[in-house]
Amino acid sequence: MSKTIADIARIAGVAKSTVSRYLNGGSVSVATRHKIEQVIKETGYVPNTFAQSLKAKTANIIGTIVPRLDSFATSHTLMGIDDQLRNQGCRMLITNTSQDMNREIEAIYELARQKISGIILLAARITDEHLEAIETTNIPVLLVGQQHEQIHSLIHNDYDAGYELGRYVLDRGHRRLAYLGVTEQDIAVGVRRKQGFTRAVEETGACTVAYYETSFRMSDARQYALQLLQQPLDATIIVCATDNIALGVMKAAHELGIEIPGQLSITGFGGYDVTEVVHPALTTIRYPYQEAGKIAAQDIVKLVHRQHVQMVTVMDYELLQRESVDKC
Repeated sequence: MSKTIADIARIAGVAKSTVSRYLNGGSVSVATRHKIEQVIKETGYVPNTFAQSLKAKTANIIGTIVPRLDSFATSHTLMGIDDQLRNQGCRMLITNTSQDMNREIEAIYELARQKISGIILLAARITDEHLEAIETTNIPVLLVGQQHEQIHSLIHNDYDAGYELGRYVLDRGHRRLAYLGVTEQDIAVGVRRKQGFTRAVEETGACTVAYYETSFRMSDARQYALQLLQQPLDATIIVCATDNIALGVMKAAHELGIEIPGQLSITGFGGYDVTEVVHPALTTIRYPYQEAGKIAAQDIVKLVHRQHVQMVTVMDYELLQRESVDKC
């Protein structure tokens, strides 16, 4: 039975991405290079080069790398990508990485070997390893949801959205605020939204803000909120970095008998469909995920055909003023 890259990596005791980098001229340490070369010699493994793959690549297949599939933002972005690619006679190949950055990098190499002609990458952050993989494979890449100066990027206007939501809750009279965010490793959600909100607070003055952090998962946000809300919380509102977090907080508040918005106001970001039907309906920022997917598909096809695409495309947003925020 012929060996695969996974077999070579296992025998050599290294990651598949390391073997991929070696096979395609990327940077690996001298010791690692020797180990891989020895295993290849002993097994008789014959790799297919990227040059061979690229010469035979199929121009109508676009790879899409996503961090998770159980996400409203991801699923609606994918729907937009798929619709537009079909309209342009292309197909989409999806790779899920389960929020594992190493799998993201491996996926870039793997998709290149599968003769795709372009990649749409939904990533929380871009590292040197990402850049190395993109440079090594020499395939057009479009980054969605985050921005990097070396990669064509399509982003949502998280900073201005955070600022407008902050202005809204402050105009409603709230001066004692809590912000429940996520890791700052995610620049768009963890940093930019919070920065916009913070600017609104600083411009207003005479406010107190407590900043907290949880994960993207609704269940984790609920557990965190159950602990937070059972302590004295000197805030009339919790601004949540995503709708999932806001829904988790609302669930916890309901379990603790805290009335929304009478005793506590809550907001989110995202504009998920469910936020309109929960009671009370959630005040939030709606992002046009499906439209973003369509534009991303148009742009990656242009890049494949070496047509001009601006380095950064910024999507708009909409503030949805609903029932979960009371006047203070």
